[in-house]
Amino acid sequence: MTEITRRNFIATATLATGFALAVQPVSAKAIATDTQGLVAGAVKIPVKDGEIPAYRAQLNTGGNFPIVLVIQEIFGVQEHIQDVVRRFAKLGYLAIAPELFVRQGDVAKLSNVDEIRSIVAKVPDAQVISDLDATVDWAVKSAKGNATRLGITGFCWGGRITWLYAAHNPQVKAGVAWYGRLVGNDTELTPKHPVDVASILTVPILGLYGGKDTGIPLDTVEQMRDRLKSSSSKSEIIVYPDAPHAFFADYRPSYREREALDGWQKLQAWFKQHGV
Repeated sequence: MTEITRRNFIATATLATGFALAVQPVSAKAIATDTQGLVAGAVKIPVKDGEIPAYRAQLNTGGNFPIVLVIQEIFGVQEHIQDVVRRFAKLGYLAIAPELFVRQGDVAKLSNVDEIRSIVAKVPDAQVISDLDATVDWAVKSAKGNATRLGITGFCWGGRITWLYAAHNPQVKAGVAWYGRLVGNDTELTPKHPVDVASILTVPILGLYGGKDTGIPLDTVEQMRDRLKSSSSKSEIIVYPDAPHAFFADYRPSYREREALDGWQKLQAWFKQHGV
């Protein structure tokens, strides 16, 4: 796969249709949310160096919608993430998931997870943060979004970004991070991690983690909890003891219905509690 250069990514960037190749076959438990009563589909978000594709959904009547940024897993803004966006829209939100890897490559068309990880590893946090700022701006100016009721949620890779973006943008009212990595090596592309920003966090974040997640050791979860004690954010972390990584991903074998449904209910309550 040839890396998409900044000169040509605008022309080649498209949103995924269906599920990513790397997650086939798709589980029969995959949830399918319809578009009845919604405006839903691909949009283009103007960013510093062009535009990026995104998937948005909102009710087809009304306005002044609370905004939810939905942040992708490593598999991109594929059907599962698009379905989550529609679920939020059915609840009355303007939900939007920008494709945050598009400059580095099209992960939805890759079947090899190692190739996907090599693309994701090239994505700078600064680029992601800037693109999310642009997405919020678009939601307010072009889609009847209410800037004073902004929430964020993300899964896996997107869970980590949820913590980082909330630290960057104190205008976020609340966030929910699903099994996002909390520690890591400091590099030029990833200079900080959630544990590094926890103590200065002012936005309340609910972290949802799995006790049997082999990629996120529980000692790092406890380290994050300890750091959060010195913040003013009143953030919380819940660990589901028997859940593996990606327990919300209903299209994958890792799905755990009981924990996923409980987490979804807790997310809604968290957003309501904090004004999203």
